[in-house]
Amino acid sequence: MTKTLNLTIERNGREPQPADFPVAQAVIAGWTGRDPVAVEKHIVELEALGVKRPASTPIYYRVSANRLTTDTAIEVSGGASSGEVEFVLFATDGELFVGVGSDHTDREVETYNVTVSKQMCCKPVAATVWPVSEVAGHWDQLILRSHIVEGGKRVLYQEGQVAGMLPPEVLIGKFADKAAASLPDGTAMFCGTFAAKGGIRPSARFEYELEDPVLGRKISAAYDMSELPVVG
Repeated sequence: MTKTLNLTIERNGREPQPADFPVAQAVIAGWTGRDPVAVEKHIVELEALGVKRPASTPIYYRVSANRLTTDTAIEVSGGASSGEVEFVLFATDGELFVGVGSDHTDREVETYNVTVSKQMCCKPVAATVWPVSEVAGHWDQLILRSHIVEGGKRVLYQEGQVAGMLPPEVLIGKFADKAAASLPDGTAMFCGTFAAKGGIRPSARFEYELEDPVLGRKISAAYDMSELPVVG
């Protein structure tokens, strides 16, 4: 089943261009860090919540393309879910784009089945993307950042350069047919995250962004969460 996202392509020095991005397969790449020490830190962080160690690193989970959304509000079951900022690769018409999203995950379900936990929640993505070709030369300088709201205050939740994660070509090569060496058209891939400052925890609002300090631009988005009751 294909989900079409209405996104805006922002090319450096040109007017933004609206475009439809058909997504036939959505992929969540996990444990994608370049630094094995940082990867271990995130694994331990999740182990503290009861999540088993991954069978491999990186690992690729599949979720329904319909889970992707540019909405600014989502509904979740109970209060055990939380977001995490990730750069997102989109392949369409033979071109690769990068945006930013949140791999919102049910942490309670994650303790007994990671794949199911990924499918439980919507996956918000920002409505703007950049061509990867425009940032490839300074890729490692891109910055991911997220904030949550605690006690009525905006709090920095995650921050780091994408240099902390495996680069797109490596993630794609490990996922796709080696002979293809490119992400198949119609694919959206979430590409990993950083440890949360102060530990993983829920929040009624999640703000996330991808910053390009070289070209002086930023993709920002946010969403609010409404809890649905769990009655049995």
